[in-house]
Amino acid sequence: MAGTTLTTADGQTLTMSRAARELGLKRAEFDLAVHLGRIRTLPDEGGGGRRVPAGEIERLRGQEGFPEALTEAVRTVGTTQGAALMDIPVNRFTRLARAGRLVPVRFHLNRYRAVVWHYLADELSQFAAAEDNAPLLTGRTLPPDLLARLKEGVDLRPRNWRGRYAGFLRRQAGDHPWQRAGAVAALLDPVQIAQVVPDPGERAQLYRFRPGPPVHGTPGSPAMLLAERLMTADDPHEIRWLRFDLTVAMQEARGLAPLPGPAAAPPAARDAEPRDAEPQDAEPAPTPEAPRERGLWSRLLRRGQ
Repeated sequence: MAGTTLTTADGQTLTMSRAARELGLKRAEFDLAVHLGRIRTLPDEGGGGRRVPAGEIERLRGQEGFPEALTEAVRTVGTTQGAALMDIPVNRFTRLARAGRLVPVRFHLNRYRAVVWHYLADELSQFAAAEDNAPLLTGRTLPPDLLARLKEGVDLRPRNWRGRYAGFLRRQAGDHPWQRAGAVAALLDPVQIAQVVPDPGERAQLYRFRPGPPVHGTPGSPAMLLAERLMTADDPHEIRWLRFDLTVAMQEARGLAPLPGPAAAPPAARDAEPRDAEPQDAEPAPTPEAPRERGLWSRLLRRGQ
């Protein structure tokens, strides 16, 4: 297939399914390659979803090692396979993942509604080959800082996955200002969104472009509720940064594609800015009497003239 000439119905783009076949990928592998930014897609001007430029297929076919290299780049493994790949016990693999050292790339819910995390095999191999990581893999115990965090019950797998998925959503949004804002809002719960975007009309527009979790299921079902929970930020530091990002994205959307009619005054960006980023020596806010003093001074100047 790699040596054939690519032809398409319109001569320019392919559907996602056709592109996956042309590249010799299963649909799940193809979707993951898109999520990772390895395959460029474009919005369908007819509203039929995303499409793949024909030139993108040719670019990938021309890469060294195609198609094996592309297939290997999107190969994923679960916890048991990942531990075997890194030659470590399953328990240690899980603890490293919970501590944030191994970052999942996707998840699925099994028939018992338990979360099953998947990792890129290539990333695990690179992690195991790095000399700096040898103490994490072969040491009799994990470093004290990691052990302390694990004893506190930390589990960074959902947060790390959200970070990767946020990058995919931003790439898919492209230059569309409301889609960019919706990509950020996808990781916040409705209460946080309402605080950052108080205007009902703007919120309605924002929800039009707010993606849901990357799973299929009936809305409101236990599986979907669990997926929505995994997609929603729950760490205070993560929430502060997302609120700040949403504030900035909304300011851009208002400036580039404002909604018709009056809208509520947008909240100041500093209200959503993470506290870590606030300057320590910020000037105090002006007192309510300041505008009155400026007006009196202007009248005295006019009388003097």
